[in-house]
Amino acid sequence: MNLFHTPPVLFLRTLLFYTGYILLTGWFSTTGVLLFWFTPLAIRGRYLITWNRWVLIWLRLTCGVKFRIIGNIPEGHYVVMAKHQSQWETFYLQYAFFPIGIVLKKELLKLPFFGWGLKLVDPIAIDRSNPKAALRHIMEEGTQRLKDGRRVLIFPEGTRTPIGKKGTYARSGANMAIAAGVPVVPVSHNAGVCWPAKKFLKYPGTVTVVIGEPIASDNTNSRALTAQVESWIESELDTMLDKQSLAPELA
Repeated sequence: MNLFHTPPVLFLRTLLFYTGYILLTGWFSTTGVLLFWFTPLAIRGRYLITWNRWVLIWLRLTCGVKFRIIGNIPEGHYVVMAKHQSQWETFYLQYAFFPIGIVLKKELLKLPFFGWGLKLVDPIAIDRSNPKAALRHIMEEGTQRLKDGRRVLIFPEGTRTPIGKKGTYARSGANMAIAAGVPVVPVSHNAGVCWPAKKFLKYPGTVTVVIGEPIASDNTNSRALTAQVESWIESELDTMLDKQSLAPELA
């Protein structure tokens, strides 16, 4: 086994990553609040989203987690529906698809520093303890953002799912796209191999992100559109996992 892949070294590398992660979060959140809170979203959002990019750079330097992208980011506004396996994709997708409003649980906004920065990029925060109210809020806020020419990022499974598992795909993203008359861009990836859900250790490797072609939302319904997105995402993920060896803990 490669020395850099042994558990003690992986632990030290991950610890170093989180040390830098905390410092980056503190810096960008504090300076964002102090210097950019009064600026338009296009300015403050671009500054705050730079934090995401630096987190990914620091992750590569400390833990050896690289990434490659297959496909292109379309022009225009649309709903991005993505697989949810870890925190990694939240960093990448917000940066790559900016300007974009991410659907997230409102508890995250209460976290010191981290929540301050999140609030400045104008997310769609929902109360998951009240599903009906959360769905209404997603529809209202998301549809308005799309009509204003922005993009919306939603993880239809709702929560992070480990590699090899699949959550239930909610139809809120498809409903939003249909209501606003915009397409859906599906995104599949295998970030859970390098950054397992709810695990501390990070594993060296290359995250593959596949960006699909926009799927039209006209002449369909939310059930059919969600099923089409789900089929594409899971099929692409199966292909990735067939070609790539899993991290030691997951094998």
